[in-house]
Amino acid sequence: MAMKTLGRGRRTATAAEADEDSWIEVSGLHKVYHPRKSEPTHALSDIGFTVGRGQFISVVGPSGCGKTTLLKILAGLIPRTEGTVRVAGRDVDGPLPEIGMVFQAATLLPWRTILQNVMVPAEIQRLDRAVYRERAGRLLEMVGLSRFADKYPDELSGGMQQRAGICRALVHDPAVLLMDEPFGALDAMTREYMNVELLRIWRESGKTVVLVTHSIPEAVFLSDRVVVLSPRPGRIAEIIDIDLERPRELSVMASDRAGVHIERIRSHFNAQGVID
Repeated sequence: MAMKTLGRGRRTATAAEADEDSWIEVSGLHKVYHPRKSEPTHALSDIGFTVGRGQFISVVGPSGCGKTTLLKILAGLIPRTEGTVRVAGRDVDGPLPEIGMVFQAATLLPWRTILQNVMVPAEIQRLDRAVYRERAGRLLEMVGLSRFADKYPDELSGGMQQRAGICRALVHDPAVLLMDEPFGALDAMTREYMNVELLRIWRESGKTVVLVTHSIPEAVFLSDRVVVLSPRPGRIAEIIDIDLERPRELSVMASDRAGVHIERIRSHFNAQGVID
């Protein structure tokens, strides 16, 4: 199937030479915020982990533990205070073309069609319009939105808008897809459907994914590994390998093995008197 190679086209020389076992590398990461009128806030403390190319990793933890801060640092949207952050062989000191970002809300531009919204990163980076318009069309086909390419965001459901947002993040062929609680605003049934869709998109695009989520079952269902953060300042409490077979269907969540992983993660929050 041609779509299997969608995510493996354009590669920089640096990315091609990167260690595939450390496609994302974080070491000794600290983040301290210094507000003008209040005391400093230590958001992250001594974070370190690696992510292999093509892996799906989730980050969970109690509210305020620095999950979104970690994702923004990986995306190059905010600076780190100390430590090393590398993605696809490059130091992250600002936004990189190797990174695509999906936010909590789809944030589609209401005056642009769905296809035009998907094309925004390609336009910003001044990529070949014809080539990336074709790619945008293939992505929309992959997520079942090809018939809606000429529609406007307010004509689509919330789940459909988020699928369009994922296409927008993938259109410039990034090495890494970062996702910040992308399904938090959806109802339970739509969220389950989007979880299954996300696994299919991940499998067909071949991307490396880091997902921030408040849902422990969602993290277990989607991930190869789950990074569990402690209450602020966020530290790594544990990194848990999820040994559920792939491909996965929602029925796997009723298995004893899935239950063991969920309870193991939840125990970290129970010990702190915090359940997110």
